Amino acid sequence: MTRVIHTGDTHIGYQQYNAPERRRDFLEAFDSVATDAIEDEVDAVIHAGDLFHDRRPGLVDLQGTVEVLRRLADAEVPFLAVVGNHEGKRDAQWLDLFADLGLATRLGPDPVVVDDVAFYGLDFVPRSRREDLAYDFDPIPGDADHAALVSHGLFEPFAHADWDTESVLEEASVDFDAMLLGDNHAADTAEVADTWVTYCGSTERASASEREDRGYNLVTFDSDSDVAISRRSIPGTREFVFVDVDLADEEGVDRVQERVREYDLEDAVVIVTVEGEGRPVAPAAVEELALERGALVARVNDRRELADEDAEISVSFADPDAAVRERVRELGLSDAALEIDQTVRDDDVADANVRESTKRRVEELLESDESAFAPAPERDPEDVQTVADALSGGDDATAEALEGDKAAEALEDSGSAAALEADESDETADVAEVAAETEAEGTDEGSATEPDDQADTTSLGDFA
Repeated sequence: MTRVIHTGDTHIGYQQYNAPERRRDFLEAFDSVATDAIEDEVDAVIHAGDLFHDRRPGLVDLQGTVEVLRRLADAEVPFLAVVGNHEGKRDAQWLDLFADLGLATRLGPDPVVVDDVAFYGLDFVPRSRREDLAYDFDPIPGDADHAALVSHGLFEPFAHADWDTESVLEEASVDFDAMLLGDNHAADTAEVADTWVTYCGSTERASASEREDRGYNLVTFDSDSDVAISRRSIPGTREFVFVDVDLADEEGVDRVQERVREYDLEDAVVIVTVEGEGRPVAPAAVEELALERGALVARVNDRRELADEDAEISVSFADPDAAVRERVRELGLSDAALEIDQTVRDDDVADANVRESTKRRVEELLESDESAFAPAPERDPEDVQTVADALSGGDDATAEALEGDKAAEALEDSGSAAALEADESDETADVAEVAAETEAEGTDEGSATEPDDQADTTSLGDFA
């Protein structure tokens, strides 16, 4: 019998809410998994990608990770992993460095046998490059009774899926007993084509949408060719307090504050969600109360669309959308810039996710279409069909086509991730910075059109 811990999406280095304490939380959660592995004497720790939140982790994050991996190595618990979308670099990966230090093994098409299980790896692959994948793996060694594929991506039949699991299993040159996955932060398990397919979930809450307890999977392979998957929580993760308030007519900030006072908020991340009717609520007043009661971080999400009943002055302006459309036409923007315009104006993409959606789209264009970034000053402004045009109903055919593109983009953005930083606001202002940053990263090693193969994207997935 072989017992392994299946973990992933540890996102070490993520300074959520700009709080240094949250950055430490992500490393400490990974350390807790390693402690459990050592104390339970499991046969290996299998990491399904996104060990780091960024492809350029800080020195403190690297030192802390090395310390955890060294504890596992000293306890003779192998650490096997694949590369996720957040940490992927164009050339050598951080996993390669840890392998050189004797602290990790990077999984790939050749099997790594632990006891009687052969583990294979498939790093994150962008959608634009998956059509060329061969899923060609080396044969299962004779001393292995089981085979498992470890990968990072949004696989069917789970939420936000964009990768056909059944096709992978059918085309693979190896019959797998299990697929151990990362990228989707919600833990879940299903059976596809007689193969167990499971997500371990993230080890810390990377967004306010992740309400369930964080944890990892314990996977057992027994001699009867059975695979058993159980769920374990990670004790000691940062407490998130979710205060849901449904306001009745005439209720307002006093009622919200009353609900906040019902909770113990010491050192917690407090997420207040306001729904219902009632009067407008000033977030600052609620967040200040939570901080006074000891909260580490406080955020208020008012999901209502409230009309300003006090407004008595009617002001008429010229159509701002028309002005925007006209200006976009005159700018001579590249195809890539027009696609960024599409993402920013997409009503299906939440403001908090605009940054990550834009970043992912730019990275995909860098990979697949160099010409998309070429300026287009020669383009006749009258021939430029902007997203604003389509959304205004000026061209039904274009609007319909764009609607399909938006749906695909929304799927990609919502997974990781599917959704890192879902509770942060006002990310729209960072879009230009993100695009510039992404293109700059593509030139770090000498080429503006040759990006990192596995870019820092969503939890697109990420801001999932």
